[in-house]
Amino acid sequence: MDTFNLLLGGFATALTPMNLLFACLGVLLGTAVGVLPGIGPAMAVALLLPLTYNLEPTSALIMFAGIYYGGMYGGSTTSILLNTPGESSTVITAIEGHKMAKAGRAAQALATAAIGSFVAGTIGTALLAAFAPFVVKFAVSLGPSSYLAIMILGLLAVTAVLGASKLRGFASLGLGLAIGLIGMDPVSGQQRLTFGIPLLTDGLDIVVVAVAIFAVGEALWIAAHLRRNKMSTIPVGQPWMGKQDWKRSWKPWLRGTALGFPFGAMPAGGAEVPTFLSYSIEKKLTKHKEEFGHGAIEGVAGPEAANNASAAGTLTPLLALGLPTNATAAVMLAALVQFGIQPGPLLFQNEPVLVWGLIASLFIGNALLLLINLPMAPLWAKLLRIPRPYLYAGILFFATLGAYAVNMQSFDLIILLVLGALGFAMRRFGLPVLPLIIGLILGPRLEGQLRKALQLSAGDINGLWNEPVGVVVYALVALILAWPLLALAWRRFGPRKPLPAEAPAAAGTPEASEADRIAAGHS
Repeated sequence: MDTFNLLLGGFATALTPMNLLFACLGVLLGTAVGVLPGIGPAMAVALLLPLTYNLEPTSALIMFAGIYYGGMYGGSTTSILLNTPGESSTVITAIEGHKMAKAGRAAQALATAAIGSFVAGTIGTALLAAFAPFVVKFAVSLGPSSYLAIMILGLLAVTAVLGASKLRGFASLGLGLAIGLIGMDPVSGQQRLTFGIPLLTDGLDIVVVAVAIFAVGEALWIAAHLRRNKMSTIPVGQPWMGKQDWKRSWKPWLRGTALGFPFGAMPAGGAEVPTFLSYSIEKKLTKHKEEFGHGAIEGVAGPEAANNASAAGTLTPLLALGLPTNATAAVMLAALVQFGIQPGPLLFQNEPVLVWGLIASLFIGNALLLLINLPMAPLWAKLLRIPRPYLYAGILFFATLGAYAVNMQSFDLIILLVLGALGFAMRRFGLPVLPLIIGLILGPRLEGQLRKALQLSAGDINGLWNEPVGVVVYALVALILAWPLLALAWRRFGPRKPLPAEAPAAAGTPEASEADRIAAGHS
């Protein structure tokens, strides 16, 4: 009951005209920067941080939270319409969402993303308000070996989206893991794969790599085929979701929410792993397996819900422990420190107005996102009516702007062009680009958890599976790896059904009568 009363007080704070204005401003800014390739919510919050010195802390954090949620949805918009993820967490959305757009169902893809974001964000915020202390306690109790097992499961889930050729898929995954090694060794400080270039010491930014592989690679591929193929405008199709779309979306929304929130609350979690897992689960559970890879709505609904639920989960350790789990949360933590507020377990006691006003604003921001973006789904979809030469010229411009804005270094533009050429070559030789991004995102995290686990166990390999959660996950990994072999063995050595010609005919049927006549003739 105390939580409910505190939440009501938070709504009283968040619904003041000034805070409501900042919530609307944050949602609009977040959607705008999410739509621009490469400029994510973390960059937007960082750029606005110096401008909030004279604001009330509650108003500033409400605006930042609106930017965070709005950026999640805006990133899915570019993934669906332009095959250009604005954030690494929306990479999965590009797989089925862009195929839906090419099939004339862009508005439906945007609609299921918006509604899924609203459902997952609302449920996730409610869980944040009700169970934050319990979720944080569980997340903090996990050790490196459990996180390592989760990372391995995330990499294994890539196999569900590799396409027809597993060899090419794992080759792409290897490229991503190799790119993730570029930079300084986190333990010894030794430079790896930097080729004597000092600017590579800090590694490659995931946003620059994602924009290069997806946006620049796609633009170069389209430009190479414009003269060969007749230029056509991709149809927008009818707006809104039909009855069948609703039927196929609501379960993925709930499953994605259940995956996203706990992963967001984990210090080594984030939105990438649950979106990968959500896509894999939906591909296994769907009754329309033939549509996956060609525009399945479940492949948009589930990952988008997981993405937005993880955003609510991310705020759980941030508010309760002062522990950021992604870049945007880290900048919001800097904002708390800037305002002289001490984050940590006492934040709920010392700053109840700020904390519960922020949580209440998340409910309001979710509703604003739905009201603003759902009617605009057909309008966003009409971006596809722009002639492709102008459209991809604009994509290259914003991709270049976004890559430069990450670190304000011209060297990133060189990286953008080099990796853009790699993206073009991968399309040319049939290598899927998604495993590369997955390997780049999860590879460094996996290495960090592996080293922590071995350091804590003094090099004993048993330290990799000394936690119950890790053992359960490893058992699941072993089951997934063994499942194809078990299925093959069952098909080869299991009981066989009798062929139709061998099955005895029932008495009284035409087949039985015909068999009786033949037998009588032979006798």
